[in-house]
Amino acid sequence: MATPPTPSAPLRRRAATAGFHLGAGTLAVLWLLPIALVLVTSARTFDDIAAHGLGSWPHSFTLDNFTQAWVDGGQQRALINSLLVTIPAVLATLALAAMAAFALSRYELPFRRSVLLLMLGGNLLPPQILLIPVSKLSEMMGVYDTLPALIGVQIGFGVGFYVFVLHGFMRAIPAEIQQAAVVDGAGPWQIFWRIILPLTRPALAALSALSFTWIFNDLLWAITVLRSDTKMPITAALIGLQGQYVSMWNVIAAGSVIAAAPTVAVFLRFQRHFVAGLNLGAVK
Repeated sequence: MATPPTPSAPLRRRAATAGFHLGAGTLAVLWLLPIALVLVTSARTFDDIAAHGLGSWPHSFTLDNFTQAWVDGGQQRALINSLLVTIPAVLATLALAAMAAFALSRYELPFRRSVLLLMLGGNLLPPQILLIPVSKLSEMMGVYDTLPALIGVQIGFGVGFYVFVLHGFMRAIPAEIQQAAVVDGAGPWQIFWRIILPLTRPALAALSALSFTWIFNDLLWAITVLRSDTKMPITAALIGLQGQYVSMWNVIAAGSVIAAAPTVAVFLRFQRHFVAGLNLGAVK
């Protein structure tokens, strides 16, 4: 008489699933623990931290740290500078990249593959070797220590990568759609604005979130082309805040929360489009 099969395979699957969730949960806790520590520290008083230690359970709650970092620490001015640089840089970079990717992917241009590889190769250069040339070039052009100089640098070093990404999305769009539009009398600008651009909305949303985060959090180019404290973005102002409040970790933590809030808000706003763009890119 045959013996019934042992339920070893279902047990192994359950054990593997439980192990995966346990490992993912542990990594998530380890990832969120420093963030929770910064949030808790930002709402504690200096006397509480000095008396009980930085890692102790909080015995106080205050929001004065955010006011101190916002007003006395110069975070308000620095945040405005960051937004004045980030928003125009993101819009200009994506606009230029979308138009360039449209031309390179939908039309038989001479040397288009070489142009695409050249633009992508520029992003492979280490930025450290370009610090002095960029600084000298901005001085020669008379834009050193100005926000437009930082905007131009961010556009120049970001457009190549965005062209490469958008080129892949636009190239996968069926040619029949463009041919039908041409038959209906649509010109290149109408095809780009009314057909190609709406179809690449997931990619544009994903790149918008990424570029906003990269530009907003950039420190290297800010300290390369800027000198005045009144023109520094929030990342450089956060370093100055650490020098101004050396041992007041509550104020420094509050400044860190203020600096991270815009990027978190942008990611939450574009989260659905961001995931859709990544999934679409994975399928392609």
